[in-house]
Amino acid sequence: MPTIVIAPNAFKGSLSSTQAATRIAAGLRRAGIHAHFHLIPLADGGDGTLESFLAGGGRRVKVDTVDPLGRPCTADYGLLDGDRTAVIEMALASGLALLKPAEVTPENALRASTEGTGILLQSALDSGARRIIVGLGGSATSDGGMGCLRALGVQFWDREGSPIPPGGDGLNQLAHLDLSGVDARWRGVEIVVASDVTNPALGEQGAARIFSPQKGADPNAVAQLEAGLNRYFLILHQQLGVDVGSIPGGGAAGAFAAGLMAFLGASIRSGVDLILDQHHFEDHLKDSILVITGEGRIDGQTLEGKGPIGLARRAALQGVQTVALVGGLGIDDQRLHEAGIRVVIPVVDRPMSLQAALDQADELIERAALRLGYCLLLGQSFPPGAI
Repeated sequence: MPTIVIAPNAFKGSLSSTQAATRIAAGLRRAGIHAHFHLIPLADGGDGTLESFLAGGGRRVKVDTVDPLGRPCTADYGLLDGDRTAVIEMALASGLALLKPAEVTPENALRASTEGTGILLQSALDSGARRIIVGLGGSATSDGGMGCLRALGVQFWDREGSPIPPGGDGLNQLAHLDLSGVDARWRGVEIVVASDVTNPALGEQGAARIFSPQKGADPNAVAQLEAGLNRYFLILHQQLGVDVGSIPGGGAAGAFAAGLMAFLGASIRSGVDLILDQHHFEDHLKDSILVITGEGRIDGQTLEGKGPIGLARRAALQGVQTVALVGGLGIDDQRLHEAGIRVVIPVVDRPMSLQAALDQADELIERAALRLGYCLLLGQSFPPGAI
């Protein structure tokens, strides 16, 4: 029996990647497709990253932590590979989705902290993990990881020797770092940042200017955050001898990635590649006749290597074609074809509002897969005798 790999991203605001994959498989079965469906919930470091890693096994650990504004909350992280590897999705503790719409303000953009993610990291260290994957995406923060690192024992002082305030604006008061309180066990832990952002921490394409407006920052707040991050990475360079302000990818999650590189020696890898490796993607392609992916909206950012494109490129190297089911398309089809996606199928099959599409997403995606299944039966995607 042939294999079809089904690996969609989450459809934001409606379905998780696991739910989307399940409905796609159901639609293909309704069409009469007889194949083995291998489901891989996809993510690229942001929403759904923890779910994607745990789909292949592992366990969740619930931790009492704090949200971006310092309020108590709980968040999960995952342990894999006999607890040797931990997976942390920072958005679960430091994400924008944890704030109410009225809380997405310039004031909160200036003070939002990654402390909650640091508490998760410390718990993962205490659990015995020796490799920690940190998915960066959907953050509410622009503090360069300062809150996280403070939770791990780094002290950040102003000129008077007092602790600086939390958040990216607090970095404008930074004068000195003290790493004497950092747990020595971190020297034996590999930190991997899962992100597909290529922006540096600083500059015109950096974390403050490009991403902080999405977190509530107005032009004045953007300028304050940029100034704070510049001061922060200058002092890191002076005291630690590391220069990470211009490294591609360092701007992820409000320059959190660059902070982890500077203090913990983190490396950056494509989130989708990490997940596909975890699920042994190429092994499943050996008997596959098709890969089906999907996303709420495919646009120019998707071409930078995010989930569906990263998947399609790897499938193409093995000679397997990829079809995408999408809620919206904001890019020319030809560019998607060149990137490896053979066919794009809209899931919305009649005029409706965005809210109606979100409310009916499960049915719409299953019906789109049903239509795809009928096309497969009529076309040449299956070898003779396969169905």
